[in-house]
Amino acid sequence: MPSDSAPASPDPASPPAAAPGNWLNRFAALGPAFFTELPPQGMPSPRWVAHSPGCAEQLGWPSDWWEREDWQALQVFSGNAQWPGMRPMATVYSGHQFGVWAGQLGDGRAHLLGEVATPQGALEIQLKGAGITPYSRMGDGRAVLRSSIREFLCSEAMAGLGIPTTRALCLSASDLPVRRERLETAAIVTRIAPSFLRFGHFEHFAHTDQHEALRRLADFFIQHHAPECQAASSPYAALLERVATQTASLIADWQAVGFCHGVMNTDNMSMLGLTLDYGPFGFMDGFDPGHICNHSDGQGRYAFARQPNIAFWNLHALAQAFMPLMPGPREAAGEALLQALEPYKTEFAQGLLRRMRAKLGLQTAQDEDRQLIDDWLRLMAASRADYTQSFRRLSAVTASEDPAHLRDLFIDREALAAWLQRYRARLQVEASDDAERAARMRGVNPAVVLRKHLAEIAIRQAQQGDFSETQRLLKVLQRPYDEAERPSDTALAPDWAQTLEVSCSS
Repeated sequence: MPSDSAPASPDPASPPAAAPGNWLNRFAALGPAFFTELPPQGMPSPRWVAHSPGCAEQLGWPSDWWEREDWQALQVFSGNAQWPGMRPMATVYSGHQFGVWAGQLGDGRAHLLGEVATPQGALEIQLKGAGITPYSRMGDGRAVLRSSIREFLCSEAMAGLGIPTTRALCLSASDLPVRRERLETAAIVTRIAPSFLRFGHFEHFAHTDQHEALRRLADFFIQHHAPECQAASSPYAALLERVATQTASLIADWQAVGFCHGVMNTDNMSMLGLTLDYGPFGFMDGFDPGHICNHSDGQGRYAFARQPNIAFWNLHALAQAFMPLMPGPREAAGEALLQALEPYKTEFAQGLLRRMRAKLGLQTAQDEDRQLIDDWLRLMAASRADYTQSFRRLSAVTASEDPAHLRDLFIDREALAAWLQRYRARLQVEASDDAERAARMRGVNPAVVLRKHLAEIAIRQAQQGDFSETQRLLKVLQRPYDEAERPSDTALAPDWAQTLEVSCSS
């Protein structure tokens, strides 16, 4: 571990006088084969960057939780202290990375602090960037301020969009130096989720022939997160079908808002269908089905248009990991698991079609809708029209007017006019009212998403010690369907943003 990343040690002997109680820590009951218990490694002289009131509300915490002296929250969520009842640990998992089996991985820079009972149900609380673990491989276990701001903001932005995601409670920073491509400073994101279990957790125990541990993990997940599967004739096939359906819905959500996850490895796929691990990611500016948001993805494996098939590939990897759980002949077991994956195709296709109809303001289903939607996307792609603003501005179309700010996004105005003529005819089929349709469309087509340049502006200010833009942007992203308070929040990407790149090191 580099000397410039030397951590500050927590002081568990001096816990806060008062803090949230009722820690459940059910995952810890599985035993040491599933994790390594160890404390996080703190940061010296931490300071708050931002915190999410919405996430705190989900936990059932008071609005002043982050500044209460008796909670010492800054020290706890900077890795320097622990609340009574916490059992910090790093979990072990494996996975396929860029389509290749990578072997054992695990929480290389994450510490699960524990699981706490909340009004919303049990939630796990995790620090990301709190130092080295047995699964860090050659890493230092740290996260830098740059990538931590991106994860913090995007987690809460996705929640604001109504897309399933891990949440980000808070973000703290320190002057502790961390070396990446250049020397940067450390930060820690506190994440929450009902479970951080990934496809890779199950792959680990299947590929290492720890089949009894695999069964214990599957039974644990069913008991606590999928109890409806217990009564099925084949509980594990039912669990796989549940994961497939939730994953299909998630990918349809991503596609509908133009979101790219740059590292859809199996170890980054949530068993609960949550958006997990915001490393390299991006909301598209100009629409390009082949868009690659990860500079490290040289082959374009995780390009925007490939995400649905990649998710299905990952589900096949999970199905393979479930094979040791299935009774009877191997051939029959494999067929049962393949059948459990079939709903993915229908759920994704129908789910995306529903979302796209809503984005166009359509309330009924007609046979020609799929072609109308496909032609709209082709039109957008041909002009590299801004994905978010194309849909948002389409809401201003009326029976007699093509708004100029929509036409300005397209190079081929004649093709746009021809498509709009078809669109108006389709709206007439359901006697659509322009004002009512516009309101519906503004309710599903965001005005603001976390564009690369918006995040970059906040990051640059934060690196100078000014966190105000991060805090302001958080408030905007939590209400993405409202008209933005600043025109710059909805403006098209500036020329300088074209050079911004995000890689796996981010």
